Amino acid sequence: MTHDIHGFHHTGIVVRDLDELERIYISLGFTLSPRSRHLLNERPGEPPVPGCTANRCALFGGAYIELLGIVDESAPDPWHTKAMVDQHEGFRLLNFDTDDAEAADRRLTGAGLRTSGVLDLERDVDTEEGTRTVRRSMRARAVHLDPRSTPEGYVGIAQHLTREYVHQPRYLRHPNGARALEAVLIVVDDADFDAVVSRYAGILQTSPVRRAHLTVVELKEGRLEFVRASDAERALPGEPVPAASYPAAMTIAVEDVAAARTLVENGGTPTRTVDAGFFVSARDAGGAGLTFTAR
Repeated sequence: MTHDIHGFHHTGIVVRDLDELERIYISLGFTLSPRSRHLLNERPGEPPVPGCTANRCALFGGAYIELLGIVDESAPDPWHTKAMVDQHEGFRLLNFDTDDAEAADRRLTGAGLRTSGVLDLERDVDTEEGTRTVRRSMRARAVHLDPRSTPEGYVGIAQHLTREYVHQPRYLRHPNGARALEAVLIVVDDADFDAVVSRYAGILQTSPVRRAHLTVVELKEGRLEFVRASDAERALPGEPVPAASYPAAMTIAVEDVAAARTLVENGGTPTRTVDAGFFVSARDAGGAGLTFTAR
């Protein structure tokens, strides 16, 4: 197991209409952090500037799901989010967690991968300190892999500098009982499958294993699952196919599967039974299939 990457940092669903995406995830029983505008830089060493995006997050204490939207079309777009949503909206981002972005970047570039270098991100957040609400600046560092080498999605390595400002206890209690982001499932074009799995095994420095129609890379916290596009119907029957290769679904661990399902269905969202629990289609979850399972 690698020392500089140990689990998921966050996944990201990217859309133009953040209002609608927020509505969907609240109806699914997630507590969301307040909306926050991004300050981003395009190249290492440049000062962050207000970008065109903002987010709200479903936080689990370790990883989180980022709901990312375009909120100001006229603002700078240093991380090229508009081009991303022009291709297609939905589940586009996958970031792994590190405590040392510089070390991760050195290792990845040393292995021949093209990266952005270490970039800085900031956004304002409110924190509770005693009886006061205080405005703080959440800071993080990120390394993006060259998206031309990861056609399945936008992949990065991220480091919290102020983790306590992100995973605040008041945002970790979800009406649906969500406790953790357990897995991410990526559909990969058959012709690219072996190369893609090998690339992630190298990035994460662990060996993939075959489990039925899935190939799985275990992380210290969570797992990454791959399925060939020709087998995608077995894993995700009837689900939309936005690209040849794409992040397709996430597995969310909840306290009580039956209670979570009742809440989701009472909110107007259809579900179907799967071996691990129940599933919500990407059509009803902003472009990301969601499996809810017990933990």
